[in-house]
Amino acid sequence: MKLIMLGSGTSTGVPRIGNDWGECDPNEPKNRRSRVSIIVESASGSRLLVDTSTDLRQQFLDNGIDRIDGVFWTHDHADHCHGIDDLRVLRFDRKGPIPGYGSTETVRRLRQRFDYIFAGQHGYPTICSLDIVDRIRMCAGFGVEWCQMPHGPTESTAFRFDTDGKSIVYATDFSEITDEMVDLMEGCDILVSDCLKRKKHPTHANLEMALELAKRTGARKTVLSHLDKTMDYASLCAEVPDNVLVGFDGLELTA
Repeated sequence: MKLIMLGSGTSTGVPRIGNDWGECDPNEPKNRRSRVSIIVESASGSRLLVDTSTDLRQQFLDNGIDRIDGVFWTHDHADHCHGIDDLRVLRFDRKGPIPGYGSTETVRRLRQRFDYIFAGQHGYPTICSLDIVDRIRMCAGFGVEWCQMPHGPTESTAFRFDTDGKSIVYATDFSEITDEMVDLMEGCDILVSDCLKRKKHPTHANLEMALELAKRTGARKTVLSHLDKTMDYASLCAEVPDNVLVGFDGLELTA
């Protein structure tokens, strides 16, 4: 089972517009971060996409992605869903829409904002179907489990994907660790965790919280993501334990 990290940055990316690298070394390619999305891939080649980031087109080109078997949304914030139109090209050679899933509230908001994606328009076909994630347990050969996470005043969905005896968990945009999260993620092979910065933040995990989640879940490997301009790659690598990796765009990791 493989993780492909399409994007590893916060909502503004690194560098920010204005060539603002903050504390990140501009000469380190792994500090150049697009907005977060991942692919999970099974041994048989089935692929699930999590989030349609604002940079999705370039991420697909950079990683050779021309086919997916399903898409899951963590929530409806712009950096996680506004690249949705780039799914159109992946629909061209399919017999039907790409299956899509999210929480009840995420589904409601996505339908409201992107109705043409889920219902077709002006003779164009439906690009994605959209259903509530609690109605499924399997997708394209992956077992799917999920829970809601606090994300400041709102929520984000954590997903666990299991196949071939391995498991990958995606937990981005959380501001508190709950018992339900720990139960979902316990013993996973790869945990991708929100880790915005070192300082505490009202809507995101900081480094201390991300490392606490890794420890409490017993994840075999943890990958830090959603990193902002204060999180220099080399500096952060020197701080984290051996079983924790600093995520970067294009990272591939096999469970």
